[in-house]
Amino acid sequence: MLISSTGIVNGIIQKKYGDQGDQFDSNHISSCSLPFKIENEPEKTASFAFILEDKDAYPVTGFVWVHWIGANLIRKELNENESRTATDFVQGANSWISIQGNQLPREQASYYGGMAPPDKAHTYELHVFALDKTLELEKGFYLNELYREMEGHILDEAVLKGIYEK
Repeated sequence: MLISSTGIVNGIIQKKYGDQGDQFDSNHISSCSLPFKIENEPEKTASFAFILEDKDAYPVTGFVWVHWIGANLIRKELNENESRTATDFVQGANSWISIQGNQLPREQASYYGGMAPPDKAHTYELHVFALDKTLELEKGFYLNELYREMEGHILDEAVLKGIYEK
């Protein structure tokens, strides 16, 4: 399985998908979501789940920062800025629900929250999972709930990395 994104050019995530962009939600969090395309998925794929995370946030926050999480995606492509408008997949709570993220209500944290590295350039990872079923998840689900639901149903996984410069 392969993942590509027109928002990542030569390994660099374009500025508009993070805090150097010009599109923000009411909490001043970058909201223009990263586009991506899935190819060569396993034959029996019923749906996709995805996680956009920042492992470089660990020294700063004490945990891996989740920027975007979704499940029950049936199509193989998400266009730029679809996090706030698409209704054909379910989105979970990102790390802005945490103390370090100002404890946003779950409803407000259940969308794409763009890159905002506080200390230096960070590498972001988009993990996409091909699944043999759709998952029993509702909007605002947590990362641990996603992993629990996916257990035993992952057909393949692919990772796309990009750097967002400070």
